[in-house]
Amino acid sequence: MPIATVNPANGETLKTFEALGAEEIERRLAVAAATFQQYRTTDFAERARLLGRAADLLEQDQQDIARTMTTEMGKPVAAARAEAAKCAKAMRWYAANAAELLADEYPSDDEAKDAGASRASVHYRPIGVVLAVMPWNFPLWQVVRFAAPALMAGNVGLLKHASNVPQTALYLADLFKRAGFPEGCFQTLLVGSDAIEGILRDRRVAAVTLTGSEPAGRSVASIAGDEVKKTVLELGGSDPYVVMASADVERAAKTAVTARVQNNGQSCIAAKRFIVHTDVYDAFVERFTAGMAALAVGDPMEESTDVGPLASEQGRADLEELVDDAVHRGARALCGGGRPKGLDAGWYYTPTVLAGVTSDMRIHHEEAFGPVATVYRVADLDEAVALANDTPFGLSSNVWTRSDEDVQRFVRDIEAGGVFFNGMTASHPALPFGGVKRSGYGRELAGHGIREFCNITTVWHAAEPGG
Repeated sequence: MPIATVNPANGETLKTFEALGAEEIERRLAVAAATFQQYRTTDFAERARLLGRAADLLEQDQQDIARTMTTEMGKPVAAARAEAAKCAKAMRWYAANAAELLADEYPSDDEAKDAGASRASVHYRPIGVVLAVMPWNFPLWQVVRFAAPALMAGNVGLLKHASNVPQTALYLADLFKRAGFPEGCFQTLLVGSDAIEGILRDRRVAAVTLTGSEPAGRSVASIAGDEVKKTVLELGGSDPYVVMASADVERAAKTAVTARVQNNGQSCIAAKRFIVHTDVYDAFVERFTAGMAALAVGDPMEESTDVGPLASEQGRADLEELVDDAVHRGARALCGGGRPKGLDAGWYYTPTVLAGVTSDMRIHHEEAFGPVATVYRVADLDEAVALANDTPFGLSSNVWTRSDEDVQRFVRDIEAGGVFFNGMTASHPALPFGGVKRSGYGRELAGHGIREFCNITTVWHAAEPGG
């Protein structure tokens, strides 16, 4: 795939970039390794000062970088501005909390004595150069939620971003440079996917984090495993959105629309499968379908647009295949089901609701990465839980209920990295984020995320003889 900015609203190629050659990759790896040896010794106060400055600059750049993101991958510009603001917030959160999250820990005197020590402690130390392989759908946020904790922990980063968001990738490297981080603390590598293996196998790279597709995760994890290097993977999702009989149906239906079409439906944590108790199924589906059909599809630079184009022509083709397969096998499109009229130049797809989906349809098992929802009717709590878990993925989940019994059951039995009650899944710097099953492993954000790329060092001091 060429490294290029191609506007998905009209298919126009705006700018292309040459991939870095072997000599330049080697130079940047050397710079990263050398910088780490110095940067790792800085204190939390200095790191926080630099990251706070980056947050200030990002807020100043909010309008411009939002338009860049929208141009490169098609998200509505209002959503792009919100993404930039969220990144600044996360930077400030880690600047304020990293020292406490990584504070030295001291077992009690009795625990140390039992371990045969006069005293003992646990320390969190930076792991080194971390390679980040990141996707295009949240081109700022996906990177910042890695970069902010990694830099605050004393690591340095190498970014291999998706090939269709090169200008956003270069902006990120420039942002940290302007904030005053030493050269080599954060570098963008404009390279193709074929260069990842060589970089990851380099002895100077200590770990890798990847957000992306399941095949990409498998490939990177296998290389890292062969090299015995730490990995964190956040892969696909097919999140259930469960509406039980006691739910506030009107609120659930209104929120469901946003939960499905956020980022033009191209979000791993977007709700995709809507599992509705039979007692409220008709009322929910009527409201939900009306809300999806009323969305404004169009130019993502327009403030009034709800849903812009998909990020790539191939992405739209993949989505069309899933919908066409389902309809061919008997599913019904309650709204949408094709390309919108009058928007022939870009990669648009009409918000769609599919009913009558069965297990022999691809969309029942595969992730629909676009504004397409599937709705299911269930008879009771047992069936709702079983259907929610009937997916190879387990990123997050949403449940609408007023029943304590429902809450306890879903907390206990849902196979996902998170469960959000009476609201939609969202990521926040204070809450750990990640999945189970084929959605990956490890966690980002919160204290769990910053410790993923730390060496946990146990320090033990012998007890004095006769002590």
